[in-house]
Amino acid sequence: MLDCSDPENRASAVAAAARAVEGGAVVVLPTDTLYGIGADAFNPSAVTGLLAAKGRGRDMPVPVLVGSWSTIDGLVSYVGSETRDLIEAFWPGGLTLIVEHAPSLAWDLGDSRGTVGIRMPLHPVALELLEITGPMAVSSANRTSMSPATTAQEAYDQLGESVSVYLDGGAVPIGQPSTIVDLTQVVPEVLREGAISLEQLQTVIPRIIRAGG
Repeated sequence: MLDCSDPENRASAVAAAARAVEGGAVVVLPTDTLYGIGADAFNPSAVTGLLAAKGRGRDMPVPVLVGSWSTIDGLVSYVGSETRDLIEAFWPGGLTLIVEHAPSLAWDLGDSRGTVGIRMPLHPVALELLEITGPMAVSSANRTSMSPATTAQEAYDQLGESVSVYLDGGAVPIGQPSTIVDLTQVVPEVLREGAISLEQLQTVIPRIIRAGG
């Protein structure tokens, strides 16, 4: 458990977490929405370890966190105008975008059927870690079916020694999951409404609807 509240401690804590990720281990990190459990997105065994720690199957693929707007260009087949508009309006922040990933990518995030959920978080610790590691596979830091963690201690209480490094950034500022928008459909759909409301999304893209709506 590494304290990130002090700027000097934070630099060494983030560096330790980055070394763990590069070594194939699983770490916990704070984001703006909830605490996340993360691993190297391009290391299949690390992602398998993440899923095992959560008690989660491959049928629920792991989303990816990125540290900058431009990173998405190297991860997806095509970045359309609506995707770009949502990124400019809500990144960094609580919006996950489901897009078709580039077929050349050597990753295995679960049974994703060629798609991936991508988000840029609004949290200094997460962004500093991502700057070192590059894209990370990150899911909420909790056991499946249990409440998501809003503090590092809550994450530890559920995940324990299955995680190598816990970055403690204090309580998260939002405390609810990101909103998920599926951009692979003919009409963009909100699969989960969380930190960003449908009404906020519709100010940018009026035709977005709730899934099944």
